[in-house]
This record gives sequence, C-alpha cells and structure tokens, in this order.
Amino acid sequence: MTRNDAYTLMTQWTENDNLRRHMLAVEAAMVEYARKYKEDEELWAVVGLLHDMDYEKHPTAEEHPYVAVKYLQEQGVSEEITHAILAHASYTGVTPVNLMEKVLLAVDELCGFVTACVYVRPSRSIHDLTPKSVKKKMKSIGFSRAVNREDITKGAELLGVSLDEHIQTVIDGMRRVADDLDLAGTLEHN
Repeated sequence: MTRNDAYTLMTQWTENDNLRRHMLAVEAAMVEYARKYKEDEELWAVVGLLHDMDYEKHPTAEEHPYVAVKYLQEQGVSEEITHAILAHASYTGVTPVNLMEKVLLAVDELCGFVTACVYVRPSRSIHDLTPKSVKKKMKSIGFSRAVNREDITKGAELLGVSLDEHIQTVIDGMRRVADDLDLAGTLEHN
C-alpha cells in the first residue's frame, strides 16, 4: 500500500476534519521518526494515516481498531501494518514489538496534546512551540484532560529518548505539515 492509497482510504472512512488532521499529524511524526532512524518513510506514513481510520464510526474499545484491521486484512494489506495498528491501542492486548509499532504508540497521544497546546497559544502556531511549554501544559491537570499523559512519558521511555527529545521530534514532524494541520498560525516561517 502506498501513502497515496492510505490517504485516499483515510478520507473515505473519515469525514471529521479534526480526526483527519490528527491522522496527518501522526503520519508526520511517524515520518520524522522514520527519518531519524533511517526506516521506510512511506511504510511509517501509511501506518500513521490508517491507525485511527475506523475511529469516527467505531469509537468503542470493542470495535476500534478491530474494524479497520479486519477490512485491511480483507484487502490484503500486510500484517506489518495491521499489527502496528492493533498495537497502538493498549487495550487490544497486542504489544508493540518492533520500532515502528513503538513509535506509533509513542506519538499518538503526544500529537493530540501538541495540537491542543498550539490551539491555546496567542500565535496559534506550532512554529514557536517548545518542549518546555508542552511539558508545562502536561502538569496542568485541567488542560486537555482526554490526553493520557502517562502514555506520552511511557512513549519516550519505550523509545529510549528523553521526554524533551521525544516532544521535539514530534513538533519537528508536525511543523513540516503545519499548514495541512491548520497549525501555522500567524507567525512567519520557512
């Protein structure tokens, strides 16, 4: 499956713009880590784009991500992709075993949290966001309550990187597609 195939499938299964942007953000973070680790960027992009493709219509733990995985398996999509999608949801009981699966688990919650951090900035821009400001928001229990902060810190540990490095890598990936994510704000950027 190519990145373009995955993008088409994601847009067919998802109408909600915020959910689409989330999957684009996860894709961007996955690609940033693939570059860092010299892995297959297109494969990692596909996993990022498809990890929540069924969430809009099947948001319960009984259905997500099982509906998507079943569909993808029926379409002949590789087990490498479907296993990663299963492993990103801890309640499935599928443990992330390879680096791509660990990265998906590590970036999923953080991408949502980074987006929330940008939305409350005066600039509404990811281009002036720092790991320090993200960590400060993580300490605020009332901010973006739905995001599991423990998953964010465990993600960094799982990858063997500092929390600052993990946050910066995700920010860097998301910056590359800031316009698509509606996170460019009002700042001038390159």
